[in-house]
Amino acid sequence: MPDTPTLAQRVLRHQLLWPVLALVVLLLVNVVAKPAFLDVRMQDGHLYGNLVDIVRNSAPVMLVALGMTLVIATRGIDLSVGAIAAIAAAVACTRIIGAGDEGALSTAVMATTYAVVVCVVLGAWNGLLVSVLGIQPIIATLILMVAGRGISMAVTDGQITTVNNPWFSDLASGFVLTLPLAFLIAVGMVLLTALLTRRTALGMLIEAVGINPEASRLAGVRARTIIWTVYAFSGLCAGLAGLVIAANTNSVNANSLGLWIELDAILAVVIGGTSLMGGRFSLAGTVVGALFIATLTRTIPNIGIPSEVNYLFKAVVVIAVCLLQSPKARALLRVRRPGAPTLANGAPA
Repeated sequence: MPDTPTLAQRVLRHQLLWPVLALVVLLLVNVVAKPAFLDVRMQDGHLYGNLVDIVRNSAPVMLVALGMTLVIATRGIDLSVGAIAAIAAAVACTRIIGAGDEGALSTAVMATTYAVVVCVVLGAWNGLLVSVLGIQPIIATLILMVAGRGISMAVTDGQITTVNNPWFSDLASGFVLTLPLAFLIAVGMVLLTALLTRRTALGMLIEAVGINPEASRLAGVRARTIIWTVYAFSGLCAGLAGLVIAANTNSVNANSLGLWIELDAILAVVIGGTSLMGGRFSLAGTVVGALFIATLTRTIPNIGIPSEVNYLFKAVVVIAVCLLQSPKARALLRVRRPGAPTLANGAPA
């Protein structure tokens, strides 16, 4: 009868161990650079500080990574999320400007609703190309990644569009119960997704499609519907992220808004332990990965890294975290005891 693993063994084997440790190390590095980094203060009934800024700035990446997690779990990829975010911002801002009362609550609600609906339709378009027409996900979403920027530029006439609507601004700068509204929106979406995927059969069906699409189809799973659904959901999450980014500056630059956010989202998903080969996924890991990316973005200028090499530094750190998660990399680094038996493949027994 196999021995029951101890608490320490279960902790050491948990997939979130290394991402969480990496996040803690980043925070310690910031504390060493600036001892007051973790200070949080109450001002005007709201919490302020570097930690509050990190969780607020993590919201767009967390939203995009949430949708990306389910897409990757079906053995797909969505490169168009940055372009979809730009389209959402462009649609919302142009609708606000074109309204009769630019600063009204109803204007903000209608503009954001219209933008979200457009993004869900765009996500469903990606799902159509992948699930029905059988186009490879990387090619299908690359189409919208390229065309989406042109669409957003056409919507804004190639101009930087600025809005003046306090209700819209609250998406990024607002607070609820002293916490940033943007972060609460992201967490709310994560909790809703967890409820739908872990308390119903949806999560199991997504994993089944990712592990073996053909076998799941023969077992009666509607793989096309599942794939279509996750791409539409990815479009929804990207649209919400684009609205938060635009609300942060009360403007939209269709050429740069959400640029490369798809790469941050993929990194957050991988750091969180979700395999790019499809199958099992971790929503909690995605949250940790998004917080790691946001903390790393804050750390780079905080420790004096020149802006010219920040992407290189970011890549090195992400590679290090991914290697620490890799069982093969850890096996190579592990020192084998002298005289310890080995398996047929040469690995330690």
